[in-house]
Amino acid sequence: MTDPWVALEAGADPAERVRVLRRAHERFTEAGTVARPVRSVVADSWRRSARARVSPEGTGAAVELTDGDLGSYRAEHPLAGVMPLFRELMGTFAMDGEHLLAVCDAHGRLLWVEGHSATRQKAGRMNFVPGARWAESAMGTNAPGTAVAVDRPVQVFAAEHFIRRVQPWTCAAAPVHDPRTGRLLGAVDITGGDGLAHPHSLAFVQAVARAAESQLALLAPPLGTNDSVGLTALGRDEALLLTEGRKVRLSRRHSEILVLLARHPEGLTGDELLCGLYEDESVTPVTLRAELARLRRLLGPDLLRSRPYRLAVPVESDVDAVERRLGTGAVTAAAAAYAGPLLPGSQAPAVARLRRRLADQLRAALIARRDPDLLSDWAHAPWGEDDLAVWRALAQVRATPPVLARLDELNAELTAAGT
Repeated sequence: MTDPWVALEAGADPAERVRVLRRAHERFTEAGTVARPVRSVVADSWRRSARARVSPEGTGAAVELTDGDLGSYRAEHPLAGVMPLFRELMGTFAMDGEHLLAVCDAHGRLLWVEGHSATRQKAGRMNFVPGARWAESAMGTNAPGTAVAVDRPVQVFAAEHFIRRVQPWTCAAAPVHDPRTGRLLGAVDITGGDGLAHPHSLAFVQAVARAAESQLALLAPPLGTNDSVGLTALGRDEALLLTEGRKVRLSRRHSEILVLLARHPEGLTGDELLCGLYEDESVTPVTLRAELARLRRLLGPDLLRSRPYRLAVPVESDVDAVERRLGTGAVTAAAAAYAGPLLPGSQAPAVARLRRRLADQLRAALIARRDPDLLSDWAHAPWGEDDLAVWRALAQVRATPPVLARLDELNAELTAAGT
């Protein structure tokens, strides 16, 4: 197969592929091994699903948002602004093909499910409905959940789904990002029968996602002039700098430097930057100066100043946005702005301290708020899978069997580690 993201290559027999995939799925659920022709994206997803303790015999998804809560959340979500575009581009296709148009948020929670009424009714039996969590960690391999998990367009065909009840379906989904910050907003999905295994359906949702990002760029307020700079560093190892209407993707070291300078508008001396960036005390000032020279060439001569090292214009970072919202008690807004740990791969001492402090502040606010949806979002995110305190808080407000089972596992691991 030339494209590993396409479920069925041209000329393949769908019925035969379903039989082969079912045997491979049975082998995986029984022995934990994956046989060909299971695609690597599906095999990796099956393994993540198994680690998340998703049961292949699962029934329907958990519905986390209903009625007024769902309406309020959808109204405030950035993708609400492009729903007319989704309907224009996909609505007729979904109705004529007896498919469903679905849109989920970055946590895999379905916000809109529209399309053919009979198909919608059939999908409703497994809670493929607005407000239901279809994250990969909750419902196993599925196009919208896996698309947001890997941040790539993906197609899932029939028995590639991890949960057997979902295997009669085929779906294709593509992630949608904030065009200015690159932050993952959610995914757009088309769900239906085996006919969607055609490569065109994957290309179709990719094109729709790109159109949505272009529309979001038009709807967004202007970036501003030379007097402001935006920095996106949460949930990514390579920060994105927005300056003068252009996006600059930074290297890991330059990302660390920009994060620290943004935190210190008054500037930092060379020695202060050395201490903040390098664990190895043998790193010389010459090494740092070389990095700063490369950064200055990248940014332009007017943005980075020296003696002390500082940025010439104010910088608004996504870290600032989370902290500001926490400071005003807007915990839901803070959680929505938190795309993940700050530069998660960074070992720079000052960055690691800031990363821990921000995460600790937000998780403490979530535990204090006791909102089951916010706690569930954190617990099912990659950075919250082993967060015992959050799982304990979630079990107090949403004592479902999967939550209690995961809490028991974490408590057992803690006991074993202490023996």
